[in-house]
Amino acid sequence: MARTAGRSAAETRRLILDAAARLISRHGTAVPVSDIAEAAGVSKGGLLYHFPSKEELLNGLANHLMGQFRSDVEQAAAEEEEGTPGRLTRAYIRVSFAHAGDLPGLRDYIALAAHLMFEPGLEALAQQDAQQWREALLDDGLEPTIVRMVIAAADGSNSAPLWGAILDDADRDQLEADLIALTHRDRVQVGSRNADI
Repeated sequence: MARTAGRSAAETRRLILDAAARLISRHGTAVPVSDIAEAAGVSKGGLLYHFPSKEELLNGLANHLMGQFRSDVEQAAAEEEEGTPGRLTRAYIRVSFAHAGDLPGLRDYIALAAHLMFEPGLEALAQQDAQQWREALLDDGLEPTIVRMVIAAADGSNSAPLWGAILDDADRDQLEADLIALTHRDRVQVGSRNADI
C-alpha cells in the first residue's frame, strides 16, 4: 500500500482514530468507514489496511482513549517520587480536572463513550480498564475511604458540566485543591471515627 510521503504508519493510525472519534461522537457508530477515511485524509483501502474491520476500528478507538488517559495520568504521576503514598491518586485528580475544564472536548468525549459502550465487547473492555484503575488506586498507599471519595469527585467533575453544573470554575478549582490536600493528610475524620491513613 502506498502511503502519503513523510507520514508514518503510526501517524496515519492516529489520523484515522482522531477522525473516527470526531465523527462517532457526533453521528454514532453507524457512520460509514468511507466517511471516516475521507475525514482522515486516507483512502478506504488505507483505513482498512490499518483496521481491517469496523469492529477492529472501534476496538482500537476504545483502547486508544483508555490508553491516552492512562498515559496522561502516568506522566503526571512521574512528577512525584515513585513510592510516595497517593502519587497516582493525585495524578488521577489532576488529569481528570484538566479534562473537565475543556467543556466542548468533554462533551465530545462523553458522547463518544456513550456511543462506544453499546458496541459488543467494548463494555467488557471498559470494565476491565476500570478494574485495573480500581486496583491501582486502592494500592496507592491511601485510606480506601479517601480513594473512593476522590474517584467519585473526579469522575463527577467530568460529567456534571454536561447539563449545567452547580459548581462553577472557581468551585471546581477549589475542589481539585481540596482533593489533593486530602491525599496528603495523616488522619482524616470519616463518619464518627478517625481513620488512620
